[in-house]
Amino acid sequence: MKKSLFPLLLGGLGIGTTEFVMMGLLPDIAANLHTSIPTAGHLISAYALGVVVGAPLLVISSSNQPPKKVLIGLMMIFTVFNMISAFAPTHFTLLLARFFSGLPHGAFFGVGAVVASRLADKGKQAQAISMMFAGLTIANLATVPLGAWVGHHLLWRYTFGIVGVIGLVTLLFLWLWMPQLPVERTGNARSELRLFKSAEAWLVILITAIGTGGLFAWISYIAPLMTEVSGFEAGSVSWILILAGFGMVVGNIIGGKLADKFSPVIACAWLLVAMAVTLLSIFLFSGNQIISLILTFIAGALSIALASPIQILMINTSKGAEMLGAATTQAAFNIGNAMGAFFGGLPIVAGYGYNSPSLVGMVMALFGVVFAFVLIRRGERKVAVDQLA
Repeated sequence: MKKSLFPLLLGGLGIGTTEFVMMGLLPDIAANLHTSIPTAGHLISAYALGVVVGAPLLVISSSNQPPKKVLIGLMMIFTVFNMISAFAPTHFTLLLARFFSGLPHGAFFGVGAVVASRLADKGKQAQAISMMFAGLTIANLATVPLGAWVGHHLLWRYTFGIVGVIGLVTLLFLWLWMPQLPVERTGNARSELRLFKSAEAWLVILITAIGTGGLFAWISYIAPLMTEVSGFEAGSVSWILILAGFGMVVGNIIGGKLADKFSPVIACAWLLVAMAVTLLSIFLFSGNQIISLILTFIAGALSIALASPIQILMINTSKGAEMLGAATTQAAFNIGNAMGAFFGGLPIVAGYGYNSPSLVGMVMALFGVVFAFVLIRRGERKVAVDQLA
C-alpha cells in the first residue's frame, strides 16, 4: 500500500468506529443520560441524517479547494464533534454533536475515493479505493468491539474520546503523507448539480440505497437472529460480529480486485446476485449453527465487497462532478441503512421470525440486480448509438 493512502485508511477507521459502535453503546448511553433505549436510538438517526445532508453540501462548497485541504478540513470537523460527544452533558447536546460529526462522513469518503483513484497505479483504481474502505473493515473487526467493551465496562464517553484521538492521528498523517494534488474542477456548483438529472446516476443511487439496503435488513437484526433462531448464547453475539467483521476484511479485498478486473457495473450485478442467494440461505438455514456462522462470514464479506465497485461506477458515471457523485453514493449507503432496518423490521412486527428480515433483504438485493441490469442495457445502447454515429 502506498503511504499516501494510509491517511485515508485511518480516516475510514475513525468514521467506521463512530458510526457502528453506537449500536453497542445505546443501553449504556441511555442509562447514563437517564433516557430510554428507543430515545437513545435517535442518536443513530441523527448521525445518518448528518451524512445525507453533509455529503453533497460540503463537497459542493469545497470543490474549488485542493483535495488535501478539503480532507484536513473534513477530518477537523469530525474530530471536534466526536470530542464534544465525549463531553456532552445532555441527550440533546449529544444528539446535535452526532449530527455534526456525521456531516463530513460522506464528503470524506467521496473526496477520498477520487483522491485514491488519482493516486493509484493504472488499472488499480478500485484496489486503491478499497484501501480507504479497509479502515471500515478494521473498525468492524477491532475498534467497534473494543469501543463497545470500553463503553460497557468503563464509560461510553471514553469511546468517543478514542475516536477523537484516531481523528487527531489521521490529521497528522494527512498533513505529513497526503500529496498536494491540484484542483481538477471543470465546472461550478450549478453544472455539478446536473448530475442529478442523469438517469445513470440515479440508477447507481438506487443500486446503492435499495440493493445494499438488503444487507442492512439482515445485519440490523443479527443479534436476535443468532440468539432466537440459531440458538447461540447472548454472550456469543460479540464474537459473531467479529466473524462478520473478518468477512468484511476479506470482502473488501475481493471487491477491489473484481472492480479492476471486470466492468464495475458487472461486478455490482454479480455481487448483488450473490447477496440475494446468501440472504435466502440465511432465511432457510439459520437454524443450523455451523451453517449460520458460515453465512454470517459470507454476508459480511458481501456487505463491503460492493463498496469499491459502486464508488468506481459512480465516479465513471459523474464525469465533471466525481467528488459530488462519490459523496452522494455514501449518502445513498446511509439511506439504504435506514431503509433496510425499517423494511426488515416490518415482518417482525407482523409476528414472523427473526430470520424474516433476511427474506426482505433478498427482495431488496434483487431490485438492485434489476437496476444494475437496466444500467448495463443503457450502456450497451449508448455504445451502439456511438458506433452508428
